[in-house]
Amino acid sequence: MKQTDFLNVLITEKKVIANDYCELKLRSAHGGDLPEFSAGAHISVKTPQGGMRHYSLANSPRDRDHYLLAVKAEKGGRGASLSLVDEVSVGDILEILPPENNFELVPAEEYLFIAGGIGITPILAMCRQLQSEGRSNFHLIYCTQSRETTVFADQLSEAGLADHVTLHHDEGEISNNYDFWPHFETPSQAHVYCCGPKSMMETIRDMSGHWPESQIHFEDFNPVEVLQKDDVSFTVFLKKSNTRITVPADQTILETLRNHGYDLRSSCESGTCGSCKTGLLDGEIDHRDLVLSDAEKEIFVMICVSRAKGGEITLDL
Repeated sequence: MKQTDFLNVLITEKKVIANDYCELKLRSAHGGDLPEFSAGAHISVKTPQGGMRHYSLANSPRDRDHYLLAVKAEKGGRGASLSLVDEVSVGDILEILPPENNFELVPAEEYLFIAGGIGITPILAMCRQLQSEGRSNFHLIYCTQSRETTVFADQLSEAGLADHVTLHHDEGEISNNYDFWPHFETPSQAHVYCCGPKSMMETIRDMSGHWPESQIHFEDFNPVEVLQKDDVSFTVFLKKSNTRITVPADQTILETLRNHGYDLRSSCESGTCGSCKTGLLDGEIDHRDLVLSDAEKEIFVMICVSRAKGGEITLDL
């Protein structure tokens, strides 16, 4: 299975913008405009480690000549984002998939944007879009631990945007958390867009429970737990190529097969998009994805996250 829809982009700028974060500006490696996108969209990037990761686009959709990303070096992750921060340089070429949007900005009389940490990325694009349209009916509350961990702090301080932004630093103290209740006590006509840590989004879900559901929007790239402490190695039998390969306890099926030279399609690599759905011919699966229905789990497996319960499984590869 070949991937034929990748785009080649050139890294034209790379700079540190906050602790553990870097900003990447990408342009077409062949010149000209990049595929259009709408505010809230993301792209999938093939990292130097080989994994695919989603990154929201932070620039205005009117900027067709480049994409702007903010990447966090996930110190405790599996290395994909860290490799993108540490191993790429200006002048390097990256492979990406075209923009997709599961966090669309809908027409509204008023907007309340709530962001935490790296969650500012899609929200900044929304603010930029409304700015470009001459709109002033929005307000952003952006919560971070400190000024040093505030992504895109300089852009948020620009004239014309700063008046719409509330920056809140909690200095790592729970007692200093921003009080969102005054914004939600009485439902209004505002559409709320929230992107940030799980705890923040759970807070907003709780506080907005008495609001019309259609007015509350969340973006969450938190992946499923791909590798777990009690994972064991197992064998995959590839029916079409008549090959048996051992999958180590600390690798996914997808990673292992790629290491053996198989070119397999994927996108999110977090069990949420469905790109790597593979036919299951035999064996018991520990399904960890968020895509397959119960019926589909009998005949398919998402090889980016799921694995055998033990022994051997047979795949239609």
